[in-house]
Amino acid sequence: MKSHTRHIIVTSAVLGVLAIGAGVFAWSGIYNIGADDAHTKPVYSMLQMARERSITARANKLHPPPNLTDPALIRQGAGNYNAMCTGCHLAPGMAETELSKGLYPAPPNLSQTDVQDASHHFWVIKHGIKASGMPAWGKSMSDDYIWNMVAFLQELPKLNAEQYKAIVASSGGHSHGGGETMPHDDGDADHHDGAMEGMHMDGMDTGASKPHAHPAGTPVHDDSAGDHAGMTMEAKPIDESKPHSHAPGTPAHKDNAPTAPAATPIKPADDGHDHQHQH
Repeated sequence: MKSHTRHIIVTSAVLGVLAIGAGVFAWSGIYNIGADDAHTKPVYSMLQMARERSITARANKLHPPPNLTDPALIRQGAGNYNAMCTGCHLAPGMAETELSKGLYPAPPNLSQTDVQDASHHFWVIKHGIKASGMPAWGKSMSDDYIWNMVAFLQELPKLNAEQYKAIVASSGGHSHGGGETMPHDDGDADHHDGAMEGMHMDGMDTGASKPHAHPAGTPVHDDSAGDHAGMTMEAKPIDESKPHSHAPGTPAHKDNAPTAPAATPIKPADDGHDHQHQH
């Protein structure tokens, strides 16, 4: 009995010392948390094991739908993958991006990764992974749309660049039942409606939008029908005599000195009398 009690005390003491040591180590800031400095092998292995065990324990409770090979589901998932995932996980024929190169741990290139476990990928897409850059898409997508994306991921490694482009073009684009965030496009002036109503700005013709690119799946519309039709904007000249900024790439030059206003001749007042001047 005494031996058992002694064992418990020793074990508790060791765990307490380790916990205190870990706390001091974390507080000291010695460990570099920067994404451009890789984890040590022991730390990386521990985190990888914890991640995989955590996902597996939860994904094993899921039941994938039986129709993940349905072409309609695959096609629908393609549009959302193209809009939401390629920045990190790339696509066939696509070079690395700033995001894919800068994230650590590096996101997998899903165009070259076989999906062995549909439930595993569903769980990751829905819930994300802490401190990895992988968002929880379940906050904006329902389960049905996430399963559609999983269905597409199962086919993605089989596609070449042209096949990928074709299936994305045939999809509904970025569409998952609401909550989609579309890229900002200066040619789309809907966000100015109301706020600029009745304003007249001389010198700028905004009656038509210039040609511009649209994300895949954008409904067909007429770019020439701008929402600012009939509005003009007055362009005010820059006073070169005052300090001002220049656009990048502007050739070196000397700002003009202030220009003195032209003198206006002063006419003598007419007081109704004749005046004679001696010369």
